[in-house]
Formats: sequence, C-alpha cells, structure tokens
Amino acid sequence: MPHHGFTATSDLRARFCAAMSRMYRNEVPAYGSLVELVGDINAATLENDPVLARELDATDGIDRISEERHGAIRLGTAEELFTMRRIFAVMGMHPVGYYDLTAAGIPVHSTAFRPLDPAALAANPFRVFTSLLRLDLVDDPDLRAEAEAILARREIFTDDALRLLEQAERDGGLGAEDADAFIAAVLETFRWHPRACVDRGTYARLHDAHRLIADVVSFRGPHINHLTPRTLDIDAAQAAMPERGITPKAVVEGPPKRRCPILLRQTSFKALEEPVGFPDGRGGFVEGHHTARFGEIEQRGAALTPTGRARYDERLAAARAGVTPAADGSNAQAYMDHLEQTFADFPDDYATLRAEGLAYFQYSLTAAGEKAAAEGGVAGAIEDLIGDGLVRFDPIVYEDFLPVSAAGIFQSNLGDGSGPDITANANRAAFEAALGAAPADEFALYAEREAASIRTCLDRLQPAARRTANAG
Repeated sequence: MPHHGFTATSDLRARFCAAMSRMYRNEVPAYGSLVELVGDINAATLENDPVLARELDATDGIDRISEERHGAIRLGTAEELFTMRRIFAVMGMHPVGYYDLTAAGIPVHSTAFRPLDPAALAANPFRVFTSLLRLDLVDDPDLRAEAEAILARREIFTDDALRLLEQAERDGGLGAEDADAFIAAVLETFRWHPRACVDRGTYARLHDAHRLIADVVSFRGPHINHLTPRTLDIDAAQAAMPERGITPKAVVEGPPKRRCPILLRQTSFKALEEPVGFPDGRGGFVEGHHTARFGEIEQRGAALTPTGRARYDERLAAARAGVTPAADGSNAQAYMDHLEQTFADFPDDYATLRAEGLAYFQYSLTAAGEKAAAEGGVAGAIEDLIGDGLVRFDPIVYEDFLPVSAAGIFQSNLGDGSGPDITANANRAAFEAALGAAPADEFALYAEREAASIRTCLDRLQPAARRTANAG
C-alpha cells in the first residue's frame, strides 16, 4: 500500500494538467482565447438551462466542467509508448480503447490514457489521446530505415523523469517535493522545440511521405499538439470563434446537434504555421516552418452501448458516403444538412435511448427515494422503482474518443494533399506489444458503472432483502 505521505494520483494528475495548460497558453496564445471563450459559453449555458445544470450536478458535478481537458501527442517508437504508459500510470491514467486511424488515411494507431473509475474521473478527468506512428506503412524502405534511425537516436524523457518514475514504481508513490519535480520533469517531454533534429532535405522527404510522419520524426520530442477544453454548447462556440479572432474548422466532427447529446462532438482552429530552424550541417540553422499545433473544443454527451454505437457508426458512414466534407469547407453546410437527415431516426430523448438499450445511464435515488430509504425501504424491481418516482436515471458521459472524428480533426489540420493514400490496416497486437498492456474495454467500464449504480439504489431501498439474499 502507498505510504500516507505520498501525493494522491488524482492530485498529481490535476497539477500536471494545470502545468500543461499554463505551458500551452504561453506557447500558443490563441489557446488562452479559446479557454476564455469556452468559459463564457459554459456560464451562459448553465444559466439558461437549469435542467442541464441539475443533470450535471447529479452525474459529473458542475465544477469538473471547468477543469475538463484532454491533450494529444504522437509518439515515434514502441519504447516511447511503453515508458509513457508507465508515466501516466503514476498519475492514475490508464490506456482505454484501441483506435485505428489508418482507416482514415492517418499512419498511426492510438489509445487514450485516462482515469478508470468514476471517483477518479470526478476528481480530475484529464486524459491524453496518444498515437504511435506506423512506419511500417511507409512504402520507401530507405526512408523508413532513415526515420527509424532518427527516432532511435532521440530520448524524449529527461533523466529526472526516468529516475522519479522508477522511484514512484519502486516505492508506490511520490512525496510532495518529488511530485513537484516529477511534474516539472515530465512536462519537458511535451514542450515545443523550435529547432528540428533533421535537415531541411530530410524533413521534405518525410513531409512528402506524410505530413504527420514529418511532425513525429523531425523533432526532439512529441510536443503536445493540442489541448481541449469541454464546452456545453459547441455550436455556440463554433459560431463565436470568429468574433474572438479565431478561425474554426469548417464542420463540427461527430454526431449532429441534438436535444440529448451523444458521444463526442469536436471542432478546432487550424494548425499554426510556426517558424523552425533546420540544421545546416555547419553548426548553424536555416529558417523554415512547420504546421502541427492547434486548438480544439469538445462537447461530450451520453456514452452509447455496443448496440447504440453500431447504429451511430452506420449512420455516420452513410452520411459521409453521401457528402464527404471538404477540408476547405466548400461543402460544409451540405454535409451538416445531410448529417442531420441521416440521423433523423436516431432517438433523441433519454427515455427512448434507455428503453432501446442504446446508451448507458447512472441511477440514483430521488428525494422520494431518499425518504423511502430512510423509512426502511420498499420492494420492487428497478423499473418499478423508476415508475414510482423513487429512482432517477441520468446519462453517463462519454469519456473516450471517436476514430473518425479524431481523423477529421487531424486531416483538417494537415490539409489536402497531406500524403499518399494509406489502406486501412489495423494491428492491435503490435500496438499492445509496444504498450506492454491490453487497453481496457470502454464498454465494459460503462456497463459496470451503470450496474454499480443500480446495485447501490437497490441496496439502499431494499436493505433487508439484500441481507437475506447475501445470507442465503
């Protein structure tokens, strides 16, 4: 068991998230404008929608909305991914899900590091979408070998980060002073480096293979490529971004606007063209530029069951087959209109979503249920208890990601002509071997959370029956 003097993992995670946010605001000032915009929209949304405010208070807690962040990084080697998993574990973040982005022409596969249990999510929900480059998809064997050699020479973790990681694993945690040092040391991995570690000619060849390959291979570290605050109204944010001097991407990724949000909707501002220096071979640098980092906003809705997710995926595929959104936004309205039409028959009320087994819900006692529990309880199945007004249900928020949406964000920032076509080619076994673990199943996590909330309601309303059952 960890020593009582060790810093709690949720506190480590919260402090790391705050440090990352401060660093990114300094590096990308437009991100600060984005955070301020989201804060203003969230405050107005909660003021105008008391039902939403009560729902958030019953599930996530309103306070966590302002703390919501996710980041994204792209790693180059199996060793980097393996060590990153260990580092995130010290912060209570574990891999969830496997995402194959080759299906959308992006040469990476990914997982999301995040807290697993509801209490840790409530304490701080920070997560990092982490991608591993697929150099096996580079057709040119010479370029592939050159990229592998470049990546093999770099070390993205500081000596202090590795030393404190080993100490945390050995001792079961970190004390306050070491926790501060750990956060500072790990933060260096995510810092932007304006000088490339390859010459301009090599960068150009990597860029021609795929712009994302150039981003991963050409620099000393994986630099955080975006952070994402959570908004309660992404359409309002999308409309307001130009008023703050921020140009949004053409379409909002994910499902269409709904009365009852589902899964994840995302938008972003276009990646910045930033000055970088390329080694000239004589100890100096020549000027150039690189485009990678951007700002993103997300709106999270109800987590869908496998049945609901299959129905969602079918409709999204049909929508994109009918109208494929162009990177330049020329058909944005046509795509959004077609998307709404395609999803018109997807239930848009929580009662139907629950009745048809399409989404996960968290169950809790109403005021009447609390009163009944205090008076000794009442018999009945969960559906009867809901019908009698003793138990309520609220949607469980989706904590994970959507591969098509992630690819859409990547592509909008890579631009058209980002590289040759890549054939869908999932390789989960190779990813898990590099990770050193099997990512958790997101559906199993949501199902257990739902089941646990039902058990809690029944235990409180039917204590005598539970004791009898347990005794038997």
